[in-house]
Parts: sequence; structure tokens; C-alpha cells
Amino acid sequence: MKLLRVGTAGAERPALLDAEGTVRDLSGVVADIDGALLADEAALGRIRAAADAGELPALDADGLRIGPPLARIGKVVCIGLNYHDHARETGAEPPAEPVVFFKAADTVVGPNDTVLVPRGSAKTDWEVELAVVIGRTARYLETDEDALAHVAGYAVAHDVSEREFQIERGGTWDKGKNCETFNPLGPWLVTADEVPDPQNLALRLWVNGELKQDGTTAEQIFPVAEVVRYVSHFMTLYPGDVINTGTPAGVALGQPEPKPYLRSGDVVELEVEGLGRQRQELKDA
Repeated sequence: MKLLRVGTAGAERPALLDAEGTVRDLSGVVADIDGALLADEAALGRIRAAADAGELPALDADGLRIGPPLARIGKVVCIGLNYHDHARETGAEPPAEPVVFFKAADTVVGPNDTVLVPRGSAKTDWEVELAVVIGRTARYLETDEDALAHVAGYAVAHDVSEREFQIERGGTWDKGKNCETFNPLGPWLVTADEVPDPQNLALRLWVNGELKQDGTTAEQIFPVAEVVRYVSHFMTLYPGDVINTGTPAGVALGQPEPKPYLRSGDVVELEVEGLGRQRQELKDA
């Protein structure tokens, strides 16, 4: 299933995108799309049954805002330097273990919402990523199979980053990762049954129509299953938590000087194969 949330910010309603591309209203079946829903097999079954029976009313999608596909996110765990090609372009050694950092849940916005360039920023960068959404409480997982069994689905994430704040201002990466609007998510949460191999997905990103990133999850240093298993040994993952799994080559940081960092007025478009497409216009904060 392709689950989404539509409507004005803070007042989104749950919806489903059917096989014909029609947005269907789920508000008569479930209250919202969140961790509680993803952990409730009976509720997910009701959605499937209603969709199969043709009982879900169509919504007029013209002009309808798409919000983040997941409400009440507990935490956003991020994996850094997780693509061989990205490590090469930035001159970094591939890490021996996953690099883990966090984004605050309040950085998450809709896939087509405005992204704000922080005040004082000169190095705002783009990163297309595969997001993993957790569907079952995960603690000390032992096998890849068990890890994937705890995944509810997948989504497109844009891990917007401010490189000066991240690298040059001291401390951890968090200052360059948690600025307002720095994690567009969606348009859909695609359930795991529709993604048979998360290590065979193309990722692409364009800036002002120019292709910048053209990668594949096959280049991940630590595959999705290993990431979920590994992270579960350092923290408990709950239904509705999100893991951003890293970005392929092609970010501004890895390009020759002068590096083409983002500015107000730029337009970024990105997609992950089978998971939908985002488009953001940048403005000054």
C-alpha cells in the first residue's frame, strides 16, 4: 500500500494512493497514519479490505497539499557516510561501523513544502535518502531477517544539511542537520511488501533541473537490514521511528570549488524508485 497524509499543515487526513493513482480518503477507516497504526495488523487489514472492496471515497487532489506520510514521529535516526561512492567523493574512509546521528522529529515537513536556508548559511546542501519506517518495537535484533520483519515501510527523505554548521563549527554534526524544514519526507509511506529488495532502488536528485545525484542503494556500505539490526543494539526502535539510511555521491560538498551550495530561489527535486518524488523551493529563513 501507498499511505499518505493530505491537507494543511497540522490538519492532515490519512489517505491511500490506489493502483490507478487516485487519492482515497482513509479518515472513515483510521484516525491517522502513525506508529500506532503501523503496529496494528488489524487496522492495516481494515485498510486493505476497504481498498479491495472499493469502499474508499476519492479525494480531489488538485491543489491538495501532501504532508509528511507519518504523524507523531518518535525519533529520526540518521546514518552518515553509508555509500561507497559518497565516501569516495568526500575523501572519507568508509566507516568500520555505521555512523549514527539524529534529526529532531520537528525537522520533518511535507515532500513539497518550502525548505528554509538558515540565517547565516553559506553551505546548505542536498542529500536524497531512503527512509526506513519502523513498524514493530525493536530491541537487540540478531539477524537480518528479524530486522526486516520490523520494518513497516519505506519513504523518500531529503536530509538537507548545512555543511559549515555541521563540520566547521565544532561539536557534533547535529547543528548542521536540525535546522527548520531540514527533513522533507514522503510523498508516500510504501509498505514493505511492495519493496521486495531495498538494496535495489535508484535514487536521483536534481537542482534547478540539473541532475546532481544518480545512485543506487546497492552502493550502501551497511544495507538496510544491517542498519536496523545495528541501531537496535544501541537504542530501542519503536513503531513510527524513522531511519534515514544515507546518501549516494553527488552532493555539493563533494564537488570542485566553488561548490554549488543551495541558495534562496533554487528548486530541488528528488525521487527514490517506486517511492515517489519530491519538489522543494528554497527561501531564506
